[in-house]
Amino acid sequence: MTNPLIALAYAVAAAVTGIALHMLGAVSAPIAVMVAFSQILLSLQLHLLVIRRRASQRLAAELKALKEASSETRAELAQQRDQMQSMRDSFENRASAQNKKIVSELKMLEGLMREFAGRISERAKAVAPADVTPQLDAPRQEGPAYLETLGEDDLLETIRASLEENRVDLYLQPIVSLPQRKLRYYEALSRLRAEDGTLIMPEQYIRIAEPVGLMSVVDNLLLFRCVQIVRKLIQRQRDIAVFCNISGDTLTDVEFFPQFLEYMHHNRDLAGRIVFEFAQDAVVKAGLKGEENLSYLAGLGFSLSMDHTNALDLDLMRLKTIGFRFIKVRAATLIRGMQDAQAAVAAEDFKKLLARHGLNLIAEHVEDEKTVVQLLDFSVDFAQGYLFGEPRAVREDGTKPSQAPSAAPVIPFRRAG
Repeated sequence: MTNPLIALAYAVAAAVTGIALHMLGAVSAPIAVMVAFSQILLSLQLHLLVIRRRASQRLAAELKALKEASSETRAELAQQRDQMQSMRDSFENRASAQNKKIVSELKMLEGLMREFAGRISERAKAVAPADVTPQLDAPRQEGPAYLETLGEDDLLETIRASLEENRVDLYLQPIVSLPQRKLRYYEALSRLRAEDGTLIMPEQYIRIAEPVGLMSVVDNLLLFRCVQIVRKLIQRQRDIAVFCNISGDTLTDVEFFPQFLEYMHHNRDLAGRIVFEFAQDAVVKAGLKGEENLSYLAGLGFSLSMDHTNALDLDLMRLKTIGFRFIKVRAATLIRGMQDAQAAVAAEDFKKLLARHGLNLIAEHVEDEKTVVQLLDFSVDFAQGYLFGEPRAVREDGTKPSQAPSAAPVIPFRRAG
């Protein structure tokens, strides 16, 4: 729509033109009026033409901008679709790879268990007394109390059956930081179950399993469970490592340990999430080959821990070179047993001594608040014990640790004779 001021200006200009033509005698008054009126119409038409031309140019520019924006939007949508497809393919590939890894692990476990089953039977027969005839038809006591009456041979048979039937449970106990008591690690512990559900504790089965070389079977099952629970923790974005105990017998087992190293080589993506723990006595007796195995394991990125540390006259440089990063010492030893443990320094300086060699101190068997106060005086960073949480069974679905069922009582082992 034309601005009224512009229309007025055109009218004034036309009137001036008509008056000028009439005064000059060029045209008569009526014709001058017609000329002025015609000029007004022509001016208005030219003005509207210019306005429409500008509007058309603006519209064309806007349409061009919209087309460019639409083109960019389509390109972005196509890129996002490609990215989503790539992410979906990647997720499916990872899921497929994970499933293949799990299937591979289960097949490996099945194969190893078949192999170990034969070894178990052979070793069990080798240690059985020659003059004892199995009483296959003898009635068996029912209920958990029967473990109290078992001799070593019968207990060995119970352990053998538990291993062959994969009745090995994973328990987790927290390791916390001091003084905040924040959960930092879990220690994985194994428990065997007899046929009736009775728990067979490590102090019961180790003394029977070690002489016949069955601890590698227990460690093998515990290792697979540790790998599985660590992967579930990763899926839940839990940045927590798990300490996995390996026995001295397993460390020197020429059949199992090479397979163990190969398996961890294929699972080295878990380095930083699994800490392998060995007793001090096993480390001392490892020998050159055992130290090479430990160093290889550390070279894959896995940290090493030493527990059952009864003698504190340690070669810390050697431990660091092998790959150890954690040392566990009983709280009672730190508080009142440093001299008996042949420590080179007082408890107040022990943590600093370890730190200079890149080793972390974990006080274990912490049972009361008074002990915590004393440990803080020694600047202990990590602690483990029933005060912070007892070992809890991991359910079959791999969810968080739960209290062990009361239906599986622990029966103390009594040595026959």
